[in-house]
Amino acid sequence: MAAGIFLSRISGLVRERAMAHFLGTSFATDAFRAAMRIPNLLQNLLGEGVLSASFIPVYSRLLAEGRQRDAGVVAGAIAGLLTALTGSLVLVGVLFAEPITRVIAAGFTGARFDLTVTLVRIVTPGIGFLVLSAWCLGVLNSHRHFFLSYVAPVVLNAVQVAVLVGFGLTVFRGGSEESAALAGLATALGWGTLAGGVLQFAVQLPKVVRLVPGLRPSLRTGDPGVRRAVRAFGPVVAGRGVVQLSAYVDTLLASFLVAGALAALGYAQILYLLPISLFGMSVAAAELPELSSTTADDQGVLLVRLDSGLARIAFFVVPTIAVYLAIGDLVVGAIFQTGEFGTAATLQVWGILAGYSVGLFASTGSRLLQSALYAIGNVATPARISALRVTISAAVGAVLMLQLDRVGVSPDGVALMGDLPAFSPLPAAMRDSAPDVPRLGALGLALGAAVGAWLEYLLLRRAVGRRIGVTRLGGGDLRRTVLAIAPAAAAGVAARPLLDDLPPLVAGPVAAGVLGVVYLAVAWRLRIPGATGLVDAVRRRLP
Repeated sequence: MAAGIFLSRISGLVRERAMAHFLGTSFATDAFRAAMRIPNLLQNLLGEGVLSASFIPVYSRLLAEGRQRDAGVVAGAIAGLLTALTGSLVLVGVLFAEPITRVIAAGFTGARFDLTVTLVRIVTPGIGFLVLSAWCLGVLNSHRHFFLSYVAPVVLNAVQVAVLVGFGLTVFRGGSEESAALAGLATALGWGTLAGGVLQFAVQLPKVVRLVPGLRPSLRTGDPGVRRAVRAFGPVVAGRGVVQLSAYVDTLLASFLVAGALAALGYAQILYLLPISLFGMSVAAAELPELSSTTADDQGVLLVRLDSGLARIAFFVVPTIAVYLAIGDLVVGAIFQTGEFGTAATLQVWGILAGYSVGLFASTGSRLLQSALYAIGNVATPARISALRVTISAAVGAVLMLQLDRVGVSPDGVALMGDLPAFSPLPAAMRDSAPDVPRLGALGLALGAAVGAWLEYLLLRRAVGRRIGVTRLGGGDLRRTVLAIAPAAAAGVAARPLLDDLPPLVAGPVAAGVLGVVYLAVAWRLRIPGATGLVDAVRRRLP
């Protein structure tokens, strides 16, 4: 699973680098980011998260009991119900793209608004296919086939990269007015997203059909297994809806920041979500079928699995946080600094990424704690906690973003560019024109998200403690992990002066490599299980 997610995320970084090269932090990137929020509601609201809580526990338990026929009935019914619901919502998104855009990006005007409406109509059907792709993931995971479902997004990313490179170097290269060229390339990227969504579903379907003989999509809800999944579906959709509301609130708030803020926020989120997906979600998703197959009465087994999973997550996430905070500008520069994406944009994205990193440990651990509650049939508690997290994140982020939108960042340093404290957004004319110096308004939203992430983690940990048992921070290995990362972070910072003359594409990997090698060596000496397991695995593969 981690291998599939890694390849998927690496291909996603390649796509983001192509976007940075051809679109930078322009109004077209703002429009594409905002447009993707609409269809992503379908993918995230009805996709993997909901199926993890409602479909996979029911389906996995039926398989564990040897009831393959009943499991096939459940899989077919969920496929049919998802298709009907998703198709209806896709139609609404296409027909009402303009009023929906006015709601989620109220601060957009002129070309940014018009382009966003066009892109919403194009990409929404493609994301609808990604919901069905998430259903494939649920079936494959329950059968312990993890790689295909998590590597399938590589197909989508490959199509998007091909469109960006192909059209960016030919059709929209030179000869046309810059804003029109940017809008045209963003529109082509929208069509690539539609095609890629269809292909991502298509590459998984044959394997699913082989695993579930006689699969027949239906709308029947009379089967007991289907009823259990549908009963859990409502509360989970409500909880996921709250989480998605957070993304829409961020988009709405960012639309009132200076041009390019939403684009910079999106670039930072790509790096922020990488460890969450690779370490948090992969561990949580891999554990969910096992946790669901364990009876709730056997709390000792559940608690051991939880601590083991939290320790694995912490081993990888703590050094990631150190990399983002200590040498994050080198990492951002290595991935995005090319073409239209310059040094000032690198510093802007690094600042936002540093804000997100404050809550990274909590965000990754929360994924596993949610899976534990889902496995014992408690879907309401995570939903309530998510609602509180969203409220706190939005409130803190709104206050901070207004202040930080008056702060600019450049290679010369940070400068105050307005009066503080601020109680309202900058004038519309000032927001819509590209600023001479990138602003840090989006950092306020990142810090708000970090505060909310820690609140969610602590409340989920308390809920798990009441129902299963008290879990330890970092699975009990957090102290040793922090001891290992301290000298590694120092080594990464010390290497910076030696890398000043190297291009970003080289300096970033070298600095991160120095930090990683030192961390692994110290962690191995401290006998941290994650480090000893990696070293032993390498030794077994050597001649």
